[in-house]
Amino acid sequence: MRTESGEHRPRRREASIDDVARLAGVSGQTVSRVANGRTNVGAATRERVLAAMRELGYRPNTAARALRSGKFRNIGVVVFTLASYGNLRTLEAVAAAATDRRYTLTLTPLARPAEAEVSAALDRLGEQAVDGVIMLVESRQGGGVEERPLRDIPVVVVDSRAVHRSAVVDTDQYEGARLVTEHLLQLGHPTVAHLAGPQDSHSARLRLRGWRDTLLAHRCAVPEPIHGDWYSDSGYSAGRTLAAEPELTAVFAANDQMALGVLRALAEAGRRVPEDVSVAGFDDMPEARNFIPPLTTVHQDFTSVGRTAVEALVQEIEGGPPAHYQEIAPRLVVRDSTAPAAVHPTARG
Repeated sequence: MRTESGEHRPRRREASIDDVARLAGVSGQTVSRVANGRTNVGAATRERVLAAMRELGYRPNTAARALRSGKFRNIGVVVFTLASYGNLRTLEAVAAAATDRRYTLTLTPLARPAEAEVSAALDRLGEQAVDGVIMLVESRQGGGVEERPLRDIPVVVVDSRAVHRSAVVDTDQYEGARLVTEHLLQLGHPTVAHLAGPQDSHSARLRLRGWRDTLLAHRCAVPEPIHGDWYSDSGYSAGRTLAAEPELTAVFAANDQMALGVLRALAEAGRRVPEDVSVAGFDDMPEARNFIPPLTTVHQDFTSVGRTAVEALVQEIEGGPPAHYQEIAPRLVVRDSTAPAAVHPTARG
């Protein structure tokens, strides 16, 4: 290294694990345990080691550690579209949980959720130093999006069905739809219209099935569902169609963004919410509580989904048994957009 005067100064030797051990007054093995995030070190000793690391500027040699252990402490994530609220929230939770477990992430986005794209993404990850893969790519009807074996690397899929060869984690979509449909029927609505998600989306199909089965269980008429694309513009378009139906008293939109479009369309048509029409959504995005009126919706615990996916993957990476299908229970959040059908003029007969 050259100084301002032009003289060469020897490069400072990087601190070694032995240097840290001497300064902290512990063994090199104890320093290694702390560096690797092991829990079998006392709190006071751990803090002393960490203080020595900071003082010496010690950085663990992750490459050498990987060669010794065969583990890189790196998780690959395959994701299609971060424009999706659910994918974004789940990825945030995956990142936080991986950090807590001292793993890094390698993100591989997909241009589209097709089998060839997924295979190419897995091939790219297989060539990199990853210990396991989390897939945030929803199954599509007829799309053949299936994970395939990736050497001996474990895979966890965040999806709505249990037919994958790997571990699967997701919200119970069917139960969420049942909860919200049951809520509207208990308010006295004769039936519930449904703005469904895309026909090739498995989670949308599960929500539709939960809605339909609940109506049939109560011997209610089952209206023809309208399909949107998860975004508010499609909710607005469907809402204009629904607003023209004089007998309409309740709508269940398959996500909050489409529900927002429905609310606008009903307002423009002079149909008051909830006085004339009750509206409910699915997801419980943070903005839902600030809709006009605040939206009744199904809360998906994306944090639990993401963290459970990481825990299932790390368990297998570190030699534990592979996990199987794990469902996270949803819950209904009742706000001001739903009300008893008795206050609806069209429901009084």
